[in-house]
Amino acid sequence: MIPIEPVSLSFGAALLLGLSFGSGPCNIACLPYLGPVFTTNDQGIRGAWRTLLPFSLGRISGYTLLAGGAGWAGLWVEELVAGPWVRWLLGGATILVALSILWRRNANHCTSGCQPTQRVVLDTVSPTSGTNLATGSLPGGLYLMGLGMAFNPCAPLTTLILAAATSASILTGISLGAGFALGAVLLPTLIFALGVAHFGQQIRHHLNHHRAALENTSVGLLILIGCATAMGWITP
Repeated sequence: MIPIEPVSLSFGAALLLGLSFGSGPCNIACLPYLGPVFTTNDQGIRGAWRTLLPFSLGRISGYTLLAGGAGWAGLWVEELVAGPWVRWLLGGATILVALSILWRRNANHCTSGCQPTQRVVLDTVSPTSGTNLATGSLPGGLYLMGLGMAFNPCAPLTTLILAAATSASILTGISLGAGFALGAVLLPTLIFALGVAHFGQQIRHHLNHHRAALENTSVGLLILIGCATAMGWITP
């Protein structure tokens, strides 16, 4: 058995490691999963946080839990992350987001086009608008999607787990995981909030007459990506 060299990281080094990861590979990995979500709503830059907040919280939770677990349980966490359940989680969450978007759209159409008696029933269930009525599971799906992204093995994550395991301290592991998570999430959040969200809104604006087809295509892509991820054909 080849001995594993110990790795030592400080909070600042973990933050810089996360920033280097978030400035490149992370954006490419996240785009196929978040891109179709932004093309199915009109939130734009101001409302991008509704999508990015649960997704980013999922990633932050994942990195922090992994590093904290490595500090407590050692390299066993690295073996756990290599299991197939990670891709099942990410693939299932992606499909859940797609179904949530489909459900939201159908509920919105119903509240705007149903008969008065049907509308009364909907208002009895929830006094809020149709959009709020149908987005209940979307934040949860986005959170799980972010969690699944965080659990996917990569070189920076392996370095983080080794450093946390070397420390043999759950508190140190949590600190390293939080630093890495903040660095990894910061730049992608800004890029998606300022760029991808605006781009998705412009696509919907210019293709307004084909909105239904655009939404169906986005949902179909999410389901396809989710299934391919769960089967191991796509690795973020």
